[in-house]
Amino acid sequence: MAKHIPVMLNEVLQALNPTDGKVYVDATFGNGGYTEAILKSADCKVISVDRDPNVIKRAEELKSIYGDRFNFKSGCFGNVADLVEEKIDGIVFDIGVSSMQLDEAERGFSYSKDAALDMRMSCEGISAYDIVNNTPEKELADIIYQYGEERKSRQIAAKICTERKKAPIKTTKELAEIIYQVIYKKPGQPDPATRTFQALRIAVNDELGELERGLSQGLSILKSGGKIVVVTFHSLEDRIVKNFFNQKAGKQANVSRYMPAVNVSIKAEVENCSKAILPTKDEIENNSRAHSAKMRYATKTTEA
Repeated sequence: MAKHIPVMLNEVLQALNPTDGKVYVDATFGNGGYTEAILKSADCKVISVDRDPNVIKRAEELKSIYGDRFNFKSGCFGNVADLVEEKIDGIVFDIGVSSMQLDEAERGFSYSKDAALDMRMSCEGISAYDIVNNTPEKELADIIYQYGEERKSRQIAAKICTERKKAPIKTTKELAEIIYQVIYKKPGQPDPATRTFQALRIAVNDELGELERGLSQGLSILKSGGKIVVVTFHSLEDRIVKNFFNQKAGKQANVSRYMPAVNVSIKAEVENCSKAILPTKDEIENNSRAHSAKMRYATKTTEA
């Protein structure tokens, strides 16, 4: 399996601050980049979680090197409190599709590689093929708009529905070509299929629901003073993390500027919430996946 560069690794390690004798969770194992770096940086223990069965071979490699210091759990990070049966000192999330999954053409995540429409991280359940070919037009347009923030979602959904009446849309290339009929592909411009493919991937894997559940469950198994670190790759993910940290820090959401402020005492569960941290210019130049990354972290309060 090819090595992949973990995004914002230095910033993640600085925020997590791995320490001898402590226990950390890598909630999105992928190719094990964060896991291995944490294990190398301190004489600590790491429990890693991933729903993708294709990462198990890599997990076995690390197990052979680090023995009892490393354990792997198959499952969704939205269920991390059920998978990890002990209190931990830190947890890190790297949200979204891994570069490893993008590079495996047969997984159907990328419009740049022709393959069956799949996009399932767990390799089971409803696929992108099912959504593209069976979802009613309005619902399909809503998925593309809400999860892809695609302004031409209705035109794309309508075109998909027209084409699927002729024959099922089976491959990533077929779908991309349909999108290009709505939004023309121009040299040097972002690929017009990007937002629709993102939307389908999020829908197939319930990524935003998983993120919300993962943050909540991750916080629940953190010891007082433990760190929760999250790397996101688009605004929908970052907004969920920002709002979660603000809520758990006891900050009130401003529901309406026309409503009077109400003083409600909310017990803070996290503190020292960072603002969004961006990758360095050098990292963006050397790792294309980093260009849209943002990192946020917080500390579980000692009173929680």
